[in-house]
Amino acid sequence: MAVFGNSRDLTYAQISAGTFDAIPAPKFESTKGGEHYTVLRQNSIVKYRYFDGQATETLFDAWAHPDFQQTIDGYSINDSETVILLTTNTEKIYRRSFYADYWIYDCLTNSLFPLSTGGSQREATVSPDGRQAAFVRDNNLYLVDLATRQERQITSDGAHNRIINGHTDWVYEEEYSFTRGYRWSPDSDAIAFYRFDESRVKSYTISMYEGQLYPTEFTYKYPKAGEENSIVQINIFNLTTGVTVPIDIGSVQDQYIPRIQWTGRPDELAVYRLNRVQNHFEVLLADATTGQSRIIYTETDPKYIERVDDQKITFLPDGKRMIVKNETSGWMHLYLYDMDGKYILPLTKGEWEVTSLDAVDAGRGVVYYTAAKQSPLGRQLYSVNLSGRKERRITNERGYNTANFSNNAKYYAVTRSDPKTPPVTILYDDKGKALRTAEENLNLKARLNDFRMPVKEFFTFTNDTGQTLYGYILKPADFDSTTVYPVFMTQYSGPGSQRVADRWGVSWDWSLVDEGYLVVCVDGRGTGFRGADFRKVTYGNLGGPETEDQIAAARYLGSLPYVDRDRIGIYGWSYGGFMALNCILKGADVFKMAIAVAPVTSWRYYDTVYTELYNGLPDENARGYDDNSPVNFAANLRGKLFIAHGTADDNVHVQNSYDMASRLVKAGKDFEMMIYPDRNHSMGEDYDDVIGRCIRFVKENL
Repeated sequence: MAVFGNSRDLTYAQISAGTFDAIPAPKFESTKGGEHYTVLRQNSIVKYRYFDGQATETLFDAWAHPDFQQTIDGYSINDSETVILLTTNTEKIYRRSFYADYWIYDCLTNSLFPLSTGGSQREATVSPDGRQAAFVRDNNLYLVDLATRQERQITSDGAHNRIINGHTDWVYEEEYSFTRGYRWSPDSDAIAFYRFDESRVKSYTISMYEGQLYPTEFTYKYPKAGEENSIVQINIFNLTTGVTVPIDIGSVQDQYIPRIQWTGRPDELAVYRLNRVQNHFEVLLADATTGQSRIIYTETDPKYIERVDDQKITFLPDGKRMIVKNETSGWMHLYLYDMDGKYILPLTKGEWEVTSLDAVDAGRGVVYYTAAKQSPLGRQLYSVNLSGRKERRITNERGYNTANFSNNAKYYAVTRSDPKTPPVTILYDDKGKALRTAEENLNLKARLNDFRMPVKEFFTFTNDTGQTLYGYILKPADFDSTTVYPVFMTQYSGPGSQRVADRWGVSWDWSLVDEGYLVVCVDGRGTGFRGADFRKVTYGNLGGPETEDQIAAARYLGSLPYVDRDRIGIYGWSYGGFMALNCILKGADVFKMAIAVAPVTSWRYYDTVYTELYNGLPDENARGYDDNSPVNFAANLRGKLFIAHGTADDNVHVQNSYDMASRLVKAGKDFEMMIYPDRNHSMGEDYDDVIGRCIRFVKENL
């Protein structure tokens, strides 16, 4: 274990340079059979054995193809390992989407060729049998016969800012976290795909300056709370007949389809359906030939159903059962159902939460999952059998554990860390035997010996409603309890989030500790992994309980003998920026200063899926939108305030900060503001400038 607190002070320049960055866990891209994994290394794809880590084969060597003058950004291998799809020349669009050039490598013939010569593509994949590939161009879905290299266009109505086939619109990408809007059937004979009609969605325009005499205009469809969404249709294209069959997803157009998934049978497609306010969820089972569907699972909640993702439903290979992840008990757990939606039994239960379903070994009847069972701050790996018995805790050391399983669940890698221990990744077999250490971050551990690292301590306190809240405090290695320190509070506070966790991580604010500040983070009500009641208390009142808890935390800190209660500041980015503004405006007697980066300042400006999930519809809950919007409380400002925003932020529009600035000016309030032309929500290459200004603002005003 590293020894903390030696000679050198910790600075932001060192943090920014990556001095304290851990090497991430190896990806272990499992092959279909699960006995091997592949790694992209020096522009080559190498295959390794799990059990001993020995390289068995170089699947693709770029150096053996002198005409391939490309850097591989990513790759995928079909199930039979006969075809490799190479991704090159990626060009980012939004948070997850990108354009790219794709190449096909035929492992059997050693031939390499571009997937298409008709321009950059999106979302390319190879069919499971390796005979076809699919991609999206200009909002249309295409197929390529890999033997003849002939393209086949299967949709023709795609149009920018109007019709999208095969990939998602902006709000689905941002809030449902996926971009590929199609799925191959298991037998490769069909493709199920999304069609978005976003013609009725209102547009938002971003000016791009880029040093030009006249700025260009980037216009895209962005549905704000209460406004119209895309109309979504699910279709299935049969490669043999050339017929496209629409799936019956009901007559209601104002709804969400957050996922589609083949059940494992070539003729059954599962369609996930949510109503507009996202408190009624259904799984439809559709016939791929006729398009007819029936409801096999229904879930309702008086407030909302947490974001539906790939782990919501897991279909078992027997075709008769499925695992459902839900919080109908008030805690997120796993349940077994049959394919007619009949409840069978709980796989997990108790006043703690399953955080991820990691693997299912159907042959042995074992389910592997990660849970915050011992403490909401940590994560441990467990297993249970499909009869809900023989629960076993697999990881035993405290801290934060994440797991990566092979496709056959015979091997798994566990990455563990805690605040004093950088991540260590160890590979195990299914008997729990440690096979080898894949990454130990020894160089990082050695570097830590050279620095006076802050000491991270966890604490709890009771808020004004009597609930216990978790927090951490960073103290200098030479902390003196007889000295009085100013406090810099950092937080995010958004629904279901977590910033106070028993894991490794060094962020920019650590550099403030050697400048004489204590850095504190508190997860208030509304944050995650403490049950539905704790998280959903903010429903319809975003920014209410969360702000109360940050103010209560500041008051608690101010009561400590070593804290200067007149020098407490708060910072946040995005939702955290919304919170930082609320805190200084509603806690003017508590906070001396605040920093808000890319903040939401009115939920009326934010997107439909996120905002309505947690706050309802604006027409039905006007107070929930306005009572906690910082723009409505500009006149309350008493302390020092710094706002930063990028003009090309496609997520939280700069409109938010412009409105906030306008209200502050009208109220006669003094504040500082920095606008970053052409920068998005993360600020890109100007990130260091943003943080540098934050640090200076803290030192000058706290």
